[in-house]
Amino acid sequence: MTLEEARAGLKKLQAKLSAYNHATALIFYDGVTTAPKGVAENRAQTLSVLSEEMYLLTTGKETVELLTFLDEKKEELTEKEKRQVEILFKSIKDTQKIPMDEYVEYQRLLVEADDVWHTAKEESNFALFEPILEKIFETQKKFAAYTDPEKDSYDHWLNEYEDGLNKEICDRFFGTLRERLVPLIKKIGEKEQVSNDCLKGDFPFDKQEEFSYFLMKTIGLDLNKVGFGTTEHPFTISFGSHNDERITTHFHKEDLSYSMFSVIHEGGHALYDTHSAPDLAYTVLDGGVSMGIHESQSRFVENILGRSREFAYYIFPEVVKYFPEVGKYTEEDFYKAINRVEPSLIRTEADELTYSLHVMIRYEIEKKVMAGELKVHDIPSEWNRLYKEYLGVDVPDDKRGCLQDSHWSGGSVGYFPSYALGSAYGAQFLSKMMETVDVYGDLKKGDFTNINKWNEEHIWKYGSLYKPGKLLSMVFEGKEFDPEFYIEYLEKKYKAIYGIE
Repeated sequence: MTLEEARAGLKKLQAKLSAYNHATALIFYDGVTTAPKGVAENRAQTLSVLSEEMYLLTTGKETVELLTFLDEKKEELTEKEKRQVEILFKSIKDTQKIPMDEYVEYQRLLVEADDVWHTAKEESNFALFEPILEKIFETQKKFAAYTDPEKDSYDHWLNEYEDGLNKEICDRFFGTLRERLVPLIKKIGEKEQVSNDCLKGDFPFDKQEEFSYFLMKTIGLDLNKVGFGTTEHPFTISFGSHNDERITTHFHKEDLSYSMFSVIHEGGHALYDTHSAPDLAYTVLDGGVSMGIHESQSRFVENILGRSREFAYYIFPEVVKYFPEVGKYTEEDFYKAINRVEPSLIRTEADELTYSLHVMIRYEIEKKVMAGELKVHDIPSEWNRLYKEYLGVDVPDDKRGCLQDSHWSGGSVGYFPSYALGSAYGAQFLSKMMETVDVYGDLKKGDFTNINKWNEEHIWKYGSLYKPGKLLSMVFEGKEFDPEFYIEYLEKKYKAIYGIE
C-alpha cells in the first residue's frame, strides 16, 4: 500500500469507529434517560453485537497491518496523524490482549450492572449490587493483567484515565490536600455557619428547566449542538463528534442549587468537547484528552466561575425572576449560601472545600479493593467508617452511601481521582488566565466570551492531540503542576467568607 492509501485508510477507520461510538452512546443515553425499566436485556443484546463488531474492526488483520505500516512511516506523517496512530495502536494492542468473548461479555455485564445499580440505589440495598460489582472489580484486575502484566492493576487504570498517574502521585497529592484543608475545615466548623435558606423551598421542575437553559446559554454553550435531559446521576456524553453533545441533570424540588450546579458542571464538560478544532471531527483526537483535564474544565466553570461572588451577583436577579420567593434575600446571602461549607453525605452536593475528601474516600476504597485488601462485601462498612473519620458524618443507608455514584456500575475504576486533580488544575489555569483576561470583571457582566476564548486557544482546540503532561506544560509555560495554587485559592476564598484570620 502507498502512504496516501494508508492515510485514506486511517481516516476511514476512525470514521467507522466514530459511527460505532455514536450508536453505542445513543443506546446508553436512552437507557439512562427515557427507556422503560424493563428493556435492559434488549440494550445488552444490541451492545454485545456492536461490541463484537468493534472488537473485530479494531483488532482485525487489515487494521493491524494499516497501523503497523503507518507506524513505520511515522516520520512522514503530520503531527496529528502520528498522534492518531499512537492512540489507535495503543488501544488495539490492549484490546488484542483481551479474549474477544471476555471483552463482549464485559460490555453485556456493564449494561446489566447499570440496571441493577439503579434498582439497588432505589431500594438502598447494596447486597443486590454486590455480586455484579464483584464481577466488575475482578474483570478490571483481569483486564489490567492481560494488557499491562508488569504494572500494578490499579496503577494501570489510573493511567488510563490520566496518562502518567499512579498511586504514588495520588498518595502524595491527597496527602497534601488532607494536611492543608482538614485544619481549615475544622476552623470553619468552629465559626458561625452561614445560612443557605435561600436555596431551600419549593422550586417547580418546569421553572428549574427554564433556568437550566438560561445557564447553558450564559456560560456559552451552543444549544444547536448541546442537548439537555434528566437522569438519576448527571453526566455529559458525546455522540461521535464534537458537533453533537448531551448534558443531563437531576432536579430536586426542595433544593435550587443541586441542578443549578450540575448544569454548570456538565456544561463545562460540553464546552470542552464542542470546541475541539473542526479538523479533528470523526477522529480519535476529537474531544478532551483525559478525565483530569476534562474535570478541570467542568469544575473550573462550576466552582471558580460559577460560585464566584461576581457571577453570583450577576445571576441573582435571574434567580429571583424564575423563583420570586428568593427575592426576600440579598445577593450576598445567595453568594454565601452557594459557598456554605458543611461536611455532607453526597459527593455531587458537596461544597467546594470538602469535595476532595469525598474523592479521597473513593480513591482509598478502590485502591484497597484492587489490591485485595478489602472485599467488595465490606465496601459499605469501610465507606461509612471513612465518612465518619474524614467528614464527621454518619451514613444512614446505602443509597446515601456507597451506592450514590454510577461510576462503578459503568466500570469506571480509577476515574474518581480525576475530580480532585481537575479542581487543582483549574486553579492553576485561573492564575495563567488572569494574566491576560479580566476574569472577574467579565463575570460581573455575565460575559464568558474572553474566558471561553482563552480556554479554547490554550486547551479546548487541541482535543486529544497532546498528552495531559505536555498540555499542562504548554499552558503553564514550562512550569510544573503545583497543587499550591488550588490550596491558596481555597484558603483565600473561604477564610474571607467565614472571617478567619
